[in-house]
Amino acid sequence: MRDFKGLIVWEKAHTFVLEVYNVTRAFPSEERYGLTAQLRKAAASIPTNIAEGCGRDSEPDFARFLSIASGSASESEYHLLLARDLDYLPNSDHERLDGLVNELKKMLGAFRRKLAEPTTSKS
Repeated sequence: MRDFKGLIVWEKAHTFVLEVYNVTRAFPSEERYGLTAQLRKAAASIPTNIAEGCGRDSEPDFARFLSIASGSASESEYHLLLARDLDYLPNSDHERLDGLVNELKKMLGAFRRKLAEPTTSKS
């Protein structure tokens, strides 16, 4: 069992969620149960799945949760694009958050690949 709070990818994902919550405060009130809620849920799902995977007993289980987190990152990426195109999100905020979410996707992919590497036993 791992401590998720010690993982850099979890820290970055948590920071991403805090930033998403911050920028979505300015979204129109009619989006409270629409895009605002969807983006917040997708973003929060990234560190949530990393944390849940850390509580699993096997590397394949952990990798599966990292894969789910990666899917949530892609969902967040789309919601950010939609928010920008609807003029809810300034270009500067979109570029910053898009950069963060793409960095997370790369980190999650690298972590999954690392988990899939065969372990060599030392004799």
